[in-house]
Amino acid sequence: MAGKRGAVVVFWSSVCSHCIRYDPYLSGFAVKHPELALVAVASRQGETLDQIRKTAAERKLSFPILHDSNSAVARNWYTEQTPRAFLLDANRTLLYRGAIDNYKFQGDATYLAYLEPAISEFMAGQPVRQTETASFGCAIQSVYYILPRPL
Repeated sequence: MAGKRGAVVVFWSSVCSHCIRYDPYLSGFAVKHPELALVAVASRQGETLDQIRKTAAERKLSFPILHDSNSAVARNWYTEQTPRAFLLDANRTLLYRGAIDNYKFQGDATYLAYLEPAISEFMAGQPVRQTETASFGCAIQSVYYILPRPL
């Protein structure tokens, strides 16, 4: 975060179907918000570094991704699904946590952005009005990820 006004941390997964939708947004984040750092944290149970590297190459991802192999970071941040975003100021004060948006397309009449308004308010020196929203998406840990495959 050196030289940045804050950061966005997004818990993300290479295999989460919900995360795929945000790949262009995250890849363009540094250009749109040069004053903010961005990092994606891949914490999904069983997700390997090779999977993440392969996905990043195939989908031409340009945002930094950290591999949280044992999901410890996700547990410490009380995060149970991907995607989940956190906006922090330069002092690492939490300003917003939750969904990026309501998982509608921007042209949809019911579309609601959550992260971008929080970023705009923060960058304008205003208090963030909506500090938390419910997240949705793929579970980071699930018994279904470790059950044996059917015969």
